[in-house]
Amino acid sequence: MEFADRLLTCADCGGEFIFTAGEQLFFFDKQFKNDPKRCKPCKSRRTGAGAHTGTGPAAAGLSRTETRTECSECGVETTVPFKPTQGRPVLCRQCFQQKRVPTTDALVTAAATAEMVAAGSLGEQAAVSAASAKAQQA
Repeated sequence: MEFADRLLTCADCGGEFIFTAGEQLFFFDKQFKNDPKRCKPCKSRRTGAGAHTGTGPAAAGLSRTETRTECSECGVETTVPFKPTQGRPVLCRQCFQQKRVPTTDALVTAAATAEMVAAGSLGEQAAVSAASAKAQQA
């Protein structure tokens, strides 16, 4: 199903606002039956303090600091949610994901699981492992 931006009228202020194709897709996915009645400013005014029920800086009305910078690896312009420190590399999301290595615990667990699957069923292997662990403790 294709969606196109639509112009709606706010029930509170009478102003027009755009109901974007992306918002329509969201409404469709959530199976909402009615279009929005209010523009974003009127909706946020109507919800008032109820929107700040969580914890942390976002709930207090503080926005995250977004800093434009250049990736130290590939040179593409990116934004980061912190103020970069002089002399430390800053990576874009893609370079960060490539540099990020799984923890050794995750690798050991994955290797052990692969061995158990290769050896037979997980249940049989777990019973053997538990028995050998008890024998080592004794």
